[in-house]
Amino acid sequence: MDSDIRRGAVFAVAAFAFWGFTPLYYKLLVDVAPIDILAHRILWTVVVGMLVLWARRDWQRLVAVLRSRSTMLVLLISSLLISVNWLVYIYAVTSERLLHASLGYYINPIVNVLLGVTILHERMSAARAIAVGLATLGTVNLAVGLGSFPWIALTLGFSFGFYGLVRKQTEVPVVGALVIETGFLLLPALVVLGWLHRAGAGAFLELGWDVNLLLIAGGPVTMLPLIWFTMAARRLPLNVVGLFQYLGPTITFLLAVLVFDEPFTSTHAVTFSLIWSGLLLSTLDSLARARRLERDARSRRGADDRSGAG
Repeated sequence: MDSDIRRGAVFAVAAFAFWGFTPLYYKLLVDVAPIDILAHRILWTVVVGMLVLWARRDWQRLVAVLRSRSTMLVLLISSLLISVNWLVYIYAVTSERLLHASLGYYINPIVNVLLGVTILHERMSAARAIAVGLATLGTVNLAVGLGSFPWIALTLGFSFGFYGLVRKQTEVPVVGALVIETGFLLLPALVVLGWLHRAGAGAFLELGWDVNLLLIAGGPVTMLPLIWFTMAARRLPLNVVGLFQYLGPTITFLLAVLVFDEPFTSTHAVTFSLIWSGLLLSTLDSLARARRLERDARSRRGADDRSGAG
């Protein structure tokens, strides 16, 4: 069990660190239009995903999903949400707004709490209510301080939050779901690539083999961390996986400030401080709740054992 947990921790670190360092990949494609990058990401994710399914011999499970209209409708909605998320993220990185991208993924866990309360009618503890309030204050502070609506951070946080909410409605394995989601987008992606090529604005086969290979790498860049995340989720409790998820935006935040020299103003400092405080409260609340559930489960097992012995 301990070795399995250690392997799960390694996979979790690998997945979230990979996501955190992903801006380095997109920074190599700053001369390529974000819509071009997105279209290639969709195309090569389909290709790589199908290869993974073939290697795992998961085709039968995928065929069963394709026969379910309700599941396919859910995956169509999730494909639209993830495509918006990907496009805005790529734009944020290539337009030197990496801090806003980092902020978006910091507020995502708090967005998840908010969606759980408003849509799934889950109960919100006092700590989580305060966390949502702090995140809201931080976002308002950023909007007022910068004099513009923080649409990148909010779009990333809410699109990924709704994506997770929609995906909760299905039991489709991660790789198979991603193949179907990107499959829905494949025809529009091919149309975009064809239009860009005819207009002379496409990057593939025009900007050199290094750019060609980088665009093709969009498939593995998308698929690898998802596979690692799945392996981690199978071996670790979800509350532990949730702690690792802050690694990604933290790495992105450090890249933005220390590597790419994005301006970190007093407004940013106040906003991030408020959101980090909210995340800390929410995380401590989740850990306390997990301990209570574990303690209650042990008490029930003890009572069952005593009644059985009697």
